[in-house]
Amino acid sequence: MNEANEAQPKTILDGGRYFEGPRWHDGRLWFVDCMAKRLLSISPSGDLREHAVITDDTPCGLGVLPNGDIVVLTMFRKRLLRFAGGRLSLYADLSAIATGTIDDMIIDGQGRAYVGDLGFDLPPPDSRGAVGRIILVMPDGTTRIVAAGLRFPNGMAVCSDHSRLVVAEMDGACLAEYDIAPDGGLRLRGRFGRMTDPDGICLDRDGAVWVASFTSDAFIRIGRDGEECGRIAVPGRRALACALGGADRRTLFCLSAATSYEELRKGKSVSRIDVVRVETPGDGYP
Repeated sequence: MNEANEAQPKTILDGGRYFEGPRWHDGRLWFVDCMAKRLLSISPSGDLREHAVITDDTPCGLGVLPNGDIVVLTMFRKRLLRFAGGRLSLYADLSAIATGTIDDMIIDGQGRAYVGDLGFDLPPPDSRGAVGRIILVMPDGTTRIVAAGLRFPNGMAVCSDHSRLVVAEMDGACLAEYDIAPDGGLRLRGRFGRMTDPDGICLDRDGAVWVASFTSDAFIRIGRDGEECGRIAVPGRRALACALGGADRRTLFCLSAATSYEELRKGKSVSRIDVVRVETPGDGYP
């Protein structure tokens, strides 16, 4: 199914620093402002709430546990923090297993957290190669490496029946697709799609992937065959991440920023959230 491009994005929040990690949960979109170091949520009508401040690190990826608790990834101290009862506590310390900065994550419906390990410390070195990995954090706290050989693993998504995981390879300019074993292990199925600098992603019920293509200034829908079958442009803005939510999961939340790689190094960025109605509902996690 080709998603129509005529729908115009509607802005529900503007003026943030750098929004990331959108996850639809309990009638609201949860996300972080990486530069402001805040955990936030917003309703589709624009009701914004601040839930927590991460004072000692940069938050990025988010996940939702089966009981509804939010888990926040912090990049440089390599921790997962649980937000419950109005406060943050340590959920998992990955400093002993991660070889580089951790960036994005997803938690599936069984409470398994898949965490992207870049394999190098940010800012990225020129000769970084395919050193990225995926760390699995089980509900009992055990951790292991379940994928390797990735070129800057970024956004991740898991389908609703827990059979498929997709990860954006930012340096690889494509999507890597894995079969998920019953024990949470991953087996590479292949790579598909071509896009520049893929960042955050989400899945829909056709098995297509919405991809925030950072330097394309667009959110691109990639079908199971790897072909582009939809595009939402945000001219002059970098596409950061996306999630399908709303009561029927047909609202695509598009997180973007007016910035560039050079400006990011100087801490210059203005972020916003737009919403667009799409034809095909979301599937799985996020």
